[in-house]
Amino acid sequence: MFYRSLLLPDLRESLAEQDVPALAEFCNALYPAVLAEVLEDLSTEEVWTVLASCPPARQAEIFGFLEGVRQVELVDVAPRKELSKLIEEMAPDDRVDFLSLLEDEQVEALLPLIAQAERADIRKLLAYPDGSAGSIMTTEYASLPEEITVADAFEQLRVQAPDSETIYYIFIVDEGRRLDGIVSLRELIQAKRTAKLADIMHRDVIAVRVDDDEEFVAQEVAKYDFLAIPVVDNQHRLVGIVTYDDALDIIQEEADEDAQMQAAVLPFEDSYMSTPLLILAQKRGVWLVILLIAALATAYTMKQFETIQEAYVWMAWFVPLVLASGGNAGSQSATLIIREMATRELNSSDKLTIFLRELKLASMLGGCLSTLSFVAAVCMVTLPQAAVVSLTVFLMVMMGTVTGAMLPILFKKLGMDPALMSNPLIAALVDVFGVVIYFSAAVLVLGPVAAVVE
Repeated sequence: MFYRSLLLPDLRESLAEQDVPALAEFCNALYPAVLAEVLEDLSTEEVWTVLASCPPARQAEIFGFLEGVRQVELVDVAPRKELSKLIEEMAPDDRVDFLSLLEDEQVEALLPLIAQAERADIRKLLAYPDGSAGSIMTTEYASLPEEITVADAFEQLRVQAPDSETIYYIFIVDEGRRLDGIVSLRELIQAKRTAKLADIMHRDVIAVRVDDDEEFVAQEVAKYDFLAIPVVDNQHRLVGIVTYDDALDIIQEEADEDAQMQAAVLPFEDSYMSTPLLILAQKRGVWLVILLIAALATAYTMKQFETIQEAYVWMAWFVPLVLASGGNAGSQSATLIIREMATRELNSSDKLTIFLRELKLASMLGGCLSTLSFVAAVCMVTLPQAAVVSLTVFLMVMMGTVTGAMLPILFKKLGMDPALMSNPLIAALVDVFGVVIYFSAAVLVLGPVAAVVE
């Protein structure tokens, strides 16, 4: 925000004066991400005017930091020939990310203008399923055979470096491109020049499959603190790498998506400010309708206990208290378990441990809250009535805690995203069953309504 307010006036002045050298200097002087942030305040035509003032390589760097919506808009503004040069300069993974945002017709119109080598690479990467390791990997990596010496390795790396996204990891492959080992640039520098790569490389390479889920790939990169992780096919042939910056983007996207779903909002790709109002209304409205139906179910359930409500008018005073206690406990459990599931894969033993831990926690929390509720309620109603409130709070916390913990696990088992079990939905589900528990507890402690002395 600081850069935008400081630099935007000068940039607008250069645009108004059509000062191409000043625009070119502007592009070269700033870090691409900073420049992309400043450009967000300009019209799409003005953005392209700025980008057109610098070489395709610099254009590609800046273009990669623009939001997806703006990238798509530029397709309709930029001349096809210049746009194709920009695409050629982009990193393979960034290039595929951009093209995946376009309609098939737009992609087919652009591909013939791109060099044959890049075109073949694009088609191959676009063929991988969305959300897989193949869809986010880059094919620009450094690879060497194991029989050469360290001195020869440096000579070959000088040739490969300009076209490699990273050369810190050098992947050792055989003639069939099978991944045999890995060596770091640090190890190369420290090794004797006459040493062979086969003697210094690590043979137990941690790799991911090309069809692995991108979230799993990001977790592997974070787990082992890798700068890049190799991607192999079914024959263990090296087909690409996923670098740490792409893994970080995935983790950020997944965190944003989980946060949105936890707030009962269908995920949207772009930032809040860049998303059109109609899209926001749709993403939020779907869940609001679902929650409205759940609230109507709660109201219908309460109507079934109309007789008890008329006999025990005081029960209405504590409805928010008992329902909130279960909903809040459930939301806490759901949030913690969903986060745990996002960081690692749970096995059967883990699931049983979670169930038992949440059961114990529910007993502790329920006992504490039910005691406090009893003390508060006894100041307003009789002892038996306060006991109803206390018992209900205990049962609600027990139910909410266990339900909130186990439903995300159930969703995962069914092949659904655990984050779909949003906090508002947990609260709505607990409310429906909470009404039944509350009025059933009243009948259990105070006796049937027919026995109440008017």
